[in-house]
Amino acid sequence: MRSPELSAFQLLQKAASLLMYQSVFDFEQEVGQAFLALLQAIHNAQQQRNAVVGDAEILDCLHAYGRWFRCLAEPEQSWQDVLLACVLRDENPFTQQAQQKDFEAVSPALVLAAGHDLEVLQELSRCGEVQLRDWVEAISSVSLPAIAWDQASDSAVTSVKLQLQRTNWAEGVEVFAAHYRQHGTGLAAMFSALRWHQGELVGIAYADPIELGDLVGYGGQQAALLKNTEFLLKGYPALHVLLYGSRGSGKSSLVKALLNRYSQDGLRLVEVAKSELRDLPAIADQLRSLPQKFILFVDDLSFEEDEDDYKALKVVLEGNLTARSQNVVVYATSNRRHLIREFFGDRPHPKDSDEVHAWDTMQEKLSFSDRFGLTLTFEPPDQATYLQIVRHLAAQANIFLNPDDLEFQALQWATRHNGRSGRTARQFIDFLRADLSTV
Repeated sequence: MRSPELSAFQLLQKAASLLMYQSVFDFEQEVGQAFLALLQAIHNAQQQRNAVVGDAEILDCLHAYGRWFRCLAEPEQSWQDVLLACVLRDENPFTQQAQQKDFEAVSPALVLAAGHDLEVLQELSRCGEVQLRDWVEAISSVSLPAIAWDQASDSAVTSVKLQLQRTNWAEGVEVFAAHYRQHGTGLAAMFSALRWHQGELVGIAYADPIELGDLVGYGGQQAALLKNTEFLLKGYPALHVLLYGSRGSGKSSLVKALLNRYSQDGLRLVEVAKSELRDLPAIADQLRSLPQKFILFVDDLSFEEDEDDYKALKVVLEGNLTARSQNVVVYATSNRRHLIREFFGDRPHPKDSDEVHAWDTMQEKLSFSDRFGLTLTFEPPDQATYLQIVRHLAAQANIFLNPDDLEFQALQWATRHNGRSGRTARQFIDFLRADLSTV
């Protein structure tokens, strides 16, 4: 049996020998960095051999153990599960090729290197809470609690663990490749909702939890959007969609609810602000090689007459010399049917205009909305629909007022506030629930 200090040093050597999965332990992976720092502190203390371990080494071990323990405490998961999750979302030449190709087409050299790394990573995963705690207790003479994390792993980790029950990680390299092929790597594997911010994708940890069952009315529009989204998920040509209508009618909520229905099927929602529209072609190009299906979501879209950011959106809607990304569509919401504001003074008068082809320019602006293959219209709800929404939300919130009282208060709220809409109904129910809870 290896001596404790040799085990710690050999584990450090193993981690240093990684060929492609180095980023599992880089500075962006706090838990990986904390693990290596703990091994180094243990190794430094055990280097004293028969000499008395110094106070500094003891404190270093305890501090390092505390930092590593806290990294596990946040997800409440074991070291093996946390490390495996890092492996499953790692971006490196092997994982990027595996997500784009069938396993047989992946470079044999990359498969061999991945097998080496996976064997190393499995050895590191076996050095878990019990072994590290025992080492630190032996060095410091401080008793530490024995804790077994019982929080369930995410579904991806659980699935891969089940498939690897009877084999080691290196021999199961094809299992990992199949996971990357289905689920991808990096941020798109970690988050179902993302946003484009200052030239890069950023994961949204707490996406809007709204579900399709929370929405009432607009059944035809909802069915059309679901059908188009399912075309996208099945690999068929899907249309870009403009959701046009009155404020508060639930256009944005409907798009967000798609994510909670279809994220397990590989749907991802990427929020793109109007100020970032110039980057749309670059975003679509970045996503085209990934296995997931992406909705680029632009909320409250409209342009002033002197803005030309719509031209970047036009490239994505119509394409250019680059083939259209088959896994990317644009879903945009707007309160305006014609997205580019136009004034009567903008209409061409040949004797006054400085532009030779002013009529063509006006037609380009007016026809921009037509570049969306599917336009869904959301008209303001009538009183009956508004009250139907209120009753539905009240039932979900476990509010059981007399129906006549509920409807009377809901109509009063709409009159005094923002008029009849799904948003107004939601605001009324939120207020009513808080008000009743304080009685």
